[in-house]
Amino acid sequence: MYKIIGADGKQYGPVTVEQLRRWIAEGRAVGQTLAQLETALDWKALSQFPEFAGDFAAPPIPPLAQSPGAASAASFPAPNPVVASKASSKIAAGICGILLGGFGVHKFILGNTGAGIAMLLISLLSCFVLYGVMHLIGLIEGILYLTKTDEEFVRVYVDGHKSWF
Repeated sequence: MYKIIGADGKQYGPVTVEQLRRWIAEGRAVGQTLAQLETALDWKALSQFPEFAGDFAAPPIPPLAQSPGAASAASFPAPNPVVASKASSKIAAGICGILLGGFGVHKFILGNTGAGIAMLLISLLSCFVLYGVMHLIGLIEGILYLTKTDEEFVRVYVDGHKSWF
């Protein structure tokens, strides 16, 4: 019987060899999935177990770590610091777009001052008659910002200076 750490970071099991093979066939478990024999203390990749090594197309990988927390951190590549610093405004712009979109606050956060002034003036000069339209635009843009990866957000909105949608 085996226990595994799922992609969600939760522990599953104990499960049988047959159940694990079904999960491998379904793609729910991969060679890097951490597993532990029920009687063992250490965690290692499924591909390191001789009984599962043949179930994966790639050759076995070396053990990732002794504990689930350390292994899950080691299995993710380090983020690009340049992209991370450029994408630091993504969450603020996304939330402001959703909550304050009619005033163009999210445009100011991203440095699109002209578009931000346009949204603000349309809302104010129409005596808030067109605020709903501006807010809908901000809502859509906020959702778009938050659903993009950091790399895509930087490429499109920071480096690409895309002002609308």
